[in-house]
Amino acid sequence: MAHEQVIPAVEPGQVQSIFTPVNLILACLAIYVIWSRLRPAPPPVLTAPEPLVFKTFTPKTLKPFNGTDDERVLMGVDGTVFDVTSGKSFYGPGGPYSNFAGRDASRGLAKNSFDEDMLTDVDKKIDLLEDLTEEERGSLRDWKGHFEGKYLVVGKLVNEGEE
Repeated sequence: MAHEQVIPAVEPGQVQSIFTPVNLILACLAIYVIWSRLRPAPPPVLTAPEPLVFKTFTPKTLKPFNGTDDERVLMGVDGTVFDVTSGKSFYGPGGPYSNFAGRDASRGLAKNSFDEDMLTDVDKKIDLLEDLTEEERGSLRDWKGHFEGKYLVVGKLVNEGEE
C-alpha cells in the first residue's frame, strides 16, 4: 500500500487567498528594503570653525594658528594677517609653504624664499624689512595683492605692547 498525498480540492465559488501570514511578512520586508534604499539621505552636518573677528595679533598670538595647534591657518604679510585655511594644502601641515603658517611671511615672500631662516623668531620684534631691494619690495606688494584677492583679512600684525 502506497501512501498517496491528498490535495484538498477548491470547491467551486471559493477563492484561494494569497494573503497568508508568510506572504504578508515577505511583502512587508520587501517594502522596507525598497524604502530604505530609495529614501533621501539626511543632509550632512557641516561644522564650520568659529568666525574670526578682525583683531590685532602679535607674533606670539599668531603662532598657534599654524594648522596643527588650531585648525585655522593664519599668515602675516606686511603687517596684515590673512586666513589662508582654504589653502591648507599649501600653507597647512605638510604643505610646501607650511613654515609660513602662524608666522609673518613677509621676508620669505619678498625674497621668494621658503627657507626657515627667512622667518623672524616669534620672541623678537617684527622684521621691518629695511634692507629689501626695490625689486623685493615689489615682489612683496605682488604677494600681498594676491592674498588680498584670494583670502580673508582677519587682523593686523603688531609687536608686543603695541596691541
